[in-house]
Amino acid sequence: MRERLQNHLETAKLIGSDDRILVGYSGGADSTCLLTLLVELGCDVVAAHLHHGMRVEADREANLSEAYAESLGIPFLMGRADVPLIAEQAKIGLEEAGRNARYNFLNRAASGFSCSLIATAHTADDQVETILFRAIRGAGLAGLAGIPEQRDNIVRPLLPFSRTETRAYCEANGLWFHDDPANEDLSNSRVRLRRLVLPELEKSHPGARANLLKLGKIAAEETKFLDGMAAAALEQSEMPLNDSLGFLSSSVEVAFHRPRLESLPAILFKRAIKLAVRSLGAELTFAQMSTLERLGSDGSITTDEGEIAIEWNTERIHIRSLDVESPFRHPLTVPGETLADSLGWQMTAMEAVYDGLPIARRDLTANISAASIRGPLYFRSAISGDEMQPLGYENQRKVSDLLSEAKLTSAARKRIPIVFDLIGPIWIPGVCVAERTRPIARGESVLQLSFGPLVTDE
Repeated sequence: MRERLQNHLETAKLIGSDDRILVGYSGGADSTCLLTLLVELGCDVVAAHLHHGMRVEADREANLSEAYAESLGIPFLMGRADVPLIAEQAKIGLEEAGRNARYNFLNRAASGFSCSLIATAHTADDQVETILFRAIRGAGLAGLAGIPEQRDNIVRPLLPFSRTETRAYCEANGLWFHDDPANEDLSNSRVRLRRLVLPELEKSHPGARANLLKLGKIAAEETKFLDGMAAAALEQSEMPLNDSLGFLSSSVEVAFHRPRLESLPAILFKRAIKLAVRSLGAELTFAQMSTLERLGSDGSITTDEGEIAIEWNTERIHIRSLDVESPFRHPLTVPGETLADSLGWQMTAMEAVYDGLPIARRDLTANISAASIRGPLYFRSAISGDEMQPLGYENQRKVSDLLSEAKLTSAARKRIPIVFDLIGPIWIPGVCVAERTRPIARGESVLQLSFGPLVTDE
């Protein structure tokens, strides 16, 4: 089995030579097999065990799991979660609550131990059950693809192997493992599927498990192909937002040319919208996807959790997050750089000499007369009642009107930083600069402010 796993890892390129791997280790046969094999293959491994707080035997199992990890000479981390309480508070089932708790724990543990990958011990049997479970719940093609072998930093090396094989490996090598009584609890729908439905399917249709795996593989291949086509269509149909300030809201909204998207076959049109919504961290229900088949001239829908709105008119489909950052206010670093990681921008302030060139109202660089600045500078989001006298104007204007005239979206208006001194606004990047800060003469001392997308070392 070790050679088969090694060949699989090399072929699938799941684990690199420099990867440190956090293994979700329950102490069951599957995770014991995975943990042991990865250690034997020379991988850099950390074992992570979550105590679910549901069974009296759990303390003993956690201690034995720790002892086994120590016998392998690898680090061991144990976490605790009150799964019944999580389920009650979130109003979800125990199975879902346990899964959420596990992945939250594994992600935190991976970060704490500098692990680049998280490995879980899902097997081919888990894949069969997942595909069948999703099929009877009405999943689409992507759902029928089952459990992905890799998603982000999570890998599942044992998907080509059965539970029979993992158990046989443990028994043949005299490895300690325990059986979770929950795997025999017929009140659990997945257990009923495993113990009652699948055996009957095999009796009626020998090879049913293998056929379900084949279905998953076909669905995965076709999903990948269709997603690629949909992604290409999105790229060709994307409409820029907020001009030079597009980077302000690129992580929370996107817009597309509706006629171009609607020229696609219906299946690609819906898949494209679904991909765009998913890129902003949400999912559409089947009913919502059906709504997209018959768009009127104007309309909107919101995802069930209220995270994302999809709005459309005859020309544009606009998808935006409804959870944009709260109002902010922070001091500006002068001189130096101010970085806003969560908002994706940076601002630089440096002392300079005015070159005498005309000042552009909507530039991303501003020359502020040093003599005009009163007190320390800071930046904040716009609030109702803000006013300033823009360059070239004789009177005060509402900041909200200036942002509207700049054709900024709602998300960009909430995210754009306005630079203030003690008197009031002096610069709205890409929108306008205050008349009172205009430098008068060439060679005058100025504070040069520059605004742009956050630049990282990655």
